[in-house]
Amino acid sequence: MKTLTRLLLLCGLGGLLLAGETPKTGDKAPAIEAVDQDGKAWKLTDQAGKSAVIVYFYPRDDTPGCTKEACGLRDRMAGLKELGVAVVGVSRDDAASHRKFREKHQLNFPLLVDADGKITEAFGAATPDGARSRRVSFLVGTDGKVTHVTDNRDAQVHLDELQKAVAALKK
Repeated sequence: MKTLTRLLLLCGLGGLLLAGETPKTGDKAPAIEAVDQDGKAWKLTDQAGKSAVIVYFYPRDDTPGCTKEACGLRDRMAGLKELGVAVVGVSRDDAASHRKFREKHQLNFPLLVDADGKITEAFGAATPDGARSRRVSFLVGTDGKVTHVTDNRDAQVHLDELQKAVAALKK
């Protein structure tokens, strides 16, 4: 992998992401599209020029850490909207599970269905066994580039780091 990365850099393709590789700050975010918990189409490219987007991956609906992170984002949504930031959650759970989770916790942002794992793979967010998404969050700027990545198992770390990263967008 290091040899291929060096070759891409030498060829001037350093910003190119390989499948399964986690985007880093400055990389162009993968152009993902999926349906949400209600079957409504959602595309990251539709946000370009309009708002920054927190794309956060989580392992499973309605588990303690995932609920803490989702509810933390829910509670910050008014402030995020004021700053021009949208939120979308992604896990490998199906639409019915997402709907139930969203309704139970009154989440105010969409949860994308990634049952086949294509979005998880595009963002390099799979668990080592590939069965689930791991907890990793990306702040994508209005230009479509990743401005911040939090890759940590602790939901509170995500909430704290994302709050700082969003504040830095306006500086």
